[in-house]
Formats: sequence, C-alpha cells, structure tokens
Amino acid sequence: MFIRYYLDLPLSLAEVETALLADPASWLPGLARQAEDGGRRLLIEVGFEVGEDRRVDREVQIEVGQPYTIPSRTTMLPIAWKATGGGRTFPQLDADIEIAALGANRTQLSISARYRPPLGVVGRALDKALLHRVAEATVKDFLDRVGERIGVRTASRAEG
Repeated sequence: MFIRYYLDLPLSLAEVETALLADPASWLPGLARQAEDGGRRLLIEVGFEVGEDRRVDREVQIEVGQPYTIPSRTTMLPIAWKATGGGRTFPQLDADIEIAALGANRTQLSISARYRPPLGVVGRALDKALLHRVAEATVKDFLDRVGERIGVRTASRAEG
C-alpha cells in the first residue's frame, strides 16, 4: 500500500534542510527515548487525534537512513518504522521524507510511505475496510508534527 502526504512550510529550503538533517531527536515528534545503534534507531510515539481530547498512539522503533539529493534539488531522507509490540499484527512502514523548494521562502515537506498489510488475505481485507485510513491518519499526523517541530526549531534559531 502507498500513502503520500505533503505540506508547505513558509521557510527556505536551506532552513528546512538544516533542521531536517540535524540530530533526528530535534525534529522527531513523540520521541520516547533513544535506542542502541548510535542514536539512528529511536523509539517514538506515532498516532493520530480522535476528537478534540483523545489521541491514539503506538510506540514504534524508527530508523533514520542517510539523506541524499536527487538532481531536481530534492533532498530525501529515508525512514522506516515498526511497532515495538504486537508481533506481526502491525505492518512495517518504509518511507522517504522529501523537501523541495517552492520559492525563495516556501518549501514543500512531503512523505511517500509504503507498507504491506500483515496477516495475508485477512489483513488486506481489513486494510481496505479500515486500516488504510488509520495508516493515512498516522502518516499525516506524523508529518504535520515534523513540520511543526521544524518551524519551532527554525524560529528559535532565528531569535537566538
């Protein structure tokens, strides 16, 4: 299954790139704690809002890959996450966070994510009925929160 979501940030490409390529702990939302492997594997909370006063969260282990730039001046940052509990009932998600300039002071932050529903035929049926919407909501919430963290980090750097 494939999910794509994007948002525009009122920041230059250089500002977003600097923030995103910094220590992942500085921009990852819901950071629970650092794990082993030199801090490149982290435990975070991902989820989504249910109504105005409730949130559904799940702890996942996230691995942040090495960034690279493609010729169109788009910077890509590969990530992967998998639930820390629940065995095979939750899919692993592989994604690329992308940043691209939309103008001098406007940058698109996007995510292209891929996952395979667990549990074979039953999992694919559940995914079509409900779970794909849960995955979409989780990916959207994650990127919105990354965008907020980058905005706050950039604003505080400008003030200081």
